[in-house]
Amino acid sequence: MTRPLFFGSSEAVRAAAPGALFVLDGDEGRHAATVRRLGTGERIDVSDGSGYRIGGVISAVGPGTVEVEVETAGQDPAPQHRLVLVQALAKGGRDEQAVESATELGVDAVVPWHAERSIVRWRGDKAEKGRQKWVSLVGAASKQSRRSFVPEVHAVLDTSGLAAWASTVDRLVVLHEDAESSLADQVSELRAAGALDVPSSTAVVVGPEGGISEAELGKLRAVGAGAARLGPHVLRSSSAGPAALVLLNHLLGRW
Repeated sequence: MTRPLFFGSSEAVRAAAPGALFVLDGDEGRHAATVRRLGTGERIDVSDGSGYRIGGVISAVGPGTVEVEVETAGQDPAPQHRLVLVQALAKGGRDEQAVESATELGVDAVVPWHAERSIVRWRGDKAEKGRQKWVSLVGAASKQSRRSFVPEVHAVLDTSGLAAWASTVDRLVVLHEDAESSLADQVSELRAAGALDVPSSTAVVVGPEGGISEAELGKLRAVGAGAARLGPHVLRSSSAGPAALVLLNHLLGRW
């Protein structure tokens, strides 16, 4: 069974060498000591959220604190191929379901997207509040899935902003039911061409409940995006991104 994972400050976690004592306090310490009721002799991991992980055995538990005798410390390797989910805002919490599942499946970053047909809108103060809610969501999902890397959550983008942002990744793939080729076939073509022999980044774009408009697809195609289908069925906004990530994890050798 994998060990429970908690998060600590980068400075403190990276300063903890094998043989040292590390004190987990704050919200994470209270969660470990009070909610999880962990006791002495149990082993846990602590990460800084950027891939640095320490592991050790609990030597003492206090009111809201856990003291750990550090046994191991080091940087977990980052995947060669970086995966990003561009998730359209969607009603009924389907966007949040997608982000949570994507985090558990290993996504490296998430971009909230104000699509033309998005019913949910993050405007004004709601934009940062919405982003912070997703930040909390990916943090909790990372802890649950024992991930030492917490995905970055970008600021919300409209379609023009997304088109400008596209230059930050090697390829932008729009999931679309009318695409001529499948995502699996496109990855196979990239592999045959040697494009996957070097580190790369792929962003998958998922539309809202009403789909992606032709105007939006045209704007994204104009900056080099391609369209791909997953299979014979149309998936919900909550499941399309995670399904694509499962496929990409396998095809790119991340799993």
